[in-house]
Amino acid sequence: MKLPSEERHALGILHPGEMGTSVAASAQNSGCSVYWVADGRSAQTAARAARIGLENAESLVRLCELCSVIVSVCPPDAAETVATSVLEQGFTGLYVDMNAIAPQRAIHIGEMMAAGGARFVDGGIIGGAAWKPNSTCLYLSGEHAQEAADCFAAGPLETRIIGNAIGKASALKMCFAAYSKGTTALLCAVMGAAEGLGVRAELEQQWSEEGSAFAIEAEQRVRQVTSKAWRFAGEMDEIAATFGAVGLPDGFHAAAAEMYRRIADFKGAVALPALDEVLTALLANERATK
Repeated sequence: MKLPSEERHALGILHPGEMGTSVAASAQNSGCSVYWVADGRSAQTAARAARIGLENAESLVRLCELCSVIVSVCPPDAAETVATSVLEQGFTGLYVDMNAIAPQRAIHIGEMMAAGGARFVDGGIIGGAAWKPNSTCLYLSGEHAQEAADCFAAGPLETRIIGNAIGKASALKMCFAAYSKGTTALLCAVMGAAEGLGVRAELEQQWSEEGSAFAIEAEQRVRQVTSKAWRFAGEMDEIAATFGAVGLPDGFHAAAAEMYRRIADFKGAVALPALDEVLTALLANERATK
């Protein structure tokens, strides 16, 4: 499927991690030439870019010259820095921020872009890497949301426009992740506390009453989240800020951010860590103060 205008857009992706690469693939499917900047990126990122045939623009300044659309998919705490770096190159095209950031941060970045002469779309991705249809949805908001949606028309990434207000797509992402990722952080805390208090075996036995598989599921969730905990920590900070901005307590998700920071060092592990390793990392701070 070609873009509705039948024109082949040049789209830049900053930066093609696991999610960003899948977003780039949907743009390619939809008729875009997709560029990235290899300078300073890891060998793993370069391998992902090569696997789907992304074109290396060599530098950010060249990327901004080549591309009429730039998409940002990066850790949330880097979103504003990445946007600033693009503006500093004189970019005046369409900037689509797909990061897990608080709506007030999205509004601020949108104001930055408008002041610099660029158009801005707020995006929030719900789901994993978008390699299969009906698995991942990009929510978009802002006056130019349809223009962004057109870049991914052929999928498998789905798009849904939810209004003209910048911040709405980010708000939805924050509320969704507040539960889905926040409860996993809570589970980490529960299992860490049970381990520290010497009642983990009894808790798991209680969870297994009447044939329940929850004890097994809980262990899997705590072990599996370690690969992305480094990224989720910043996301929890953004959710805390989102809740605080509407007058709700922000402490739960601030604590969730701390839980994820304690297991962030498992990033890049070749094998899934054992549960005992994860619980040791979770309790390290507490034991260090004794």
